Amino acid sequence: MGQANLNDTIAAVSTPLGEGGIGIVRLSGRRALGIADKIFVSKERKKPSAFKTYTTHYGTVVEDGQVIDEVILTVMRSPGSYTREDIVEINCHAGIVATRRVLELVLAHGCRLAEPGEFTQRAFLNGRIDLAQAEAVLDIIRAKTDSALKIGIRQLEGLLSREIRRTREALLEALSLLEANIDFPEEDPGRFESGRIRQGLVAADEKLKGLLESSKSGRVFREGIHVVICGKPNVGKSSLLNALLKYERSIVTPVAGTTRDTVEEIIDIKGIPVRIVDTAGLLKPRGVVEKKAVERSKEQIDRADLALILFDGSRRITGEDRLLISKLKNKNVIAVINKIDLKQRIEEPWIRKTFKFTVGLSAKIPRNIHLLEDAISGLIFDGSVCSGEPLMIANLRHVNALRGAQILIAQALDSLDNKLSSEFIAQDVKEALVKLDELLGMRFSEDLLDRIFGEFCIGK
Repeated sequence: MGQANLNDTIAAVSTPLGEGGIGIVRLSGRRALGIADKIFVSKERKKPSAFKTYTTHYGTVVEDGQVIDEVILTVMRSPGSYTREDIVEINCHAGIVATRRVLELVLAHGCRLAEPGEFTQRAFLNGRIDLAQAEAVLDIIRAKTDSALKIGIRQLEGLLSREIRRTREALLEALSLLEANIDFPEEDPGRFESGRIRQGLVAADEKLKGLLESSKSGRVFREGIHVVICGKPNVGKSSLLNALLKYERSIVTPVAGTTRDTVEEIIDIKGIPVRIVDTAGLLKPRGVVEKKAVERSKEQIDRADLALILFDGSRRITGEDRLLISKLKNKNVIAVINKIDLKQRIEEPWIRKTFKFTVGLSAKIPRNIHLLEDAISGLIFDGSVCSGEPLMIANLRHVNALRGAQILIAQALDSLDNKLSSEFIAQDVKEALVKLDELLGMRFSEDLLDRIFGEFCIGK
């Protein structure tokens, strides 16, 4: 998708295909209004090129005098539009045939079919948004929960971009002092203000450190926290998964070892997408299938952000329980005492002493499931599972750029402390600025744009 294509007027269907209330055909480019003039007949007998911006008009789309559909046409003139170009949106009836006929008509009159993400790419290339904001559009479209949506909106509003620009300003000030010393080394020896240079570099480093600390939170709210239910066989793991899902997903029987493989689902707990995995009990495998199931269970436990270790409250702690507890060292864990509806024989004081977080419930009835949901969300929001920073970096490209810049700033500080040449320090600062410029899209390659916007749907 090259920049030369900006001269084309593009069109696409911007709503899902199929039956519905409205189907939108969107045009963007310098010929959008002229093409609309050729196919749209308004009830007031005025052409779209005569309409004021941000106005809608009722009429028909016609081809060779034949009415294709009754529509509402909206005009948004440059530069006050999504792409900063003239935009026309034709709101058709959302049948497959109607929207297809209208799209085919505008293509026949000189539009080109838009490529994936091309409307948003034009918004970026025309300077309405930066590259980080453009990526936020896709995050909003893909958001699975309210929290993920809020993060995407913050980024689209420019919160991340403003933080990056403040970091750039600190680096640019340090660079200007370094370059002054490089250009005029023979002048006043006191001109080299290492204290001010250090101050700018440290400020930039701290800002990047704060942004990176929020990256795990961003991943959690965008992709979901990985929670694994583990425990010995027949303690109620599958029943707990079903209770959290509020429908029967896993098969539940009194027979130990019914679950022979991991079962994974996504649930929403207080706005957080939770990828919850029911694992096979870590019993001694009796064959190849059970051996594979146990291996997968161990893999899931290793990868988990949070483990729910389940105990049967009607039985005493066994060697199997203690073995599993030993495998959960250095992990975030909630101990769940299941089957509280039965006579309790478990050593509950020992459980509460061993684990920081403990919940008693009955997965079968169910009872107290909300207490477990509260405990999971509480660990997330208080920062135990992930950082609670208000700005959250969820994009791997952003994380890599920030880490690269931070490494270069650390090198510059080390060179400054060791009184190395200003040229060495300035070079690291310049390269750090390049990383931040690439994040914002102030520097970019065609391959990068193709990779980012290729993930968008056609019409956005």
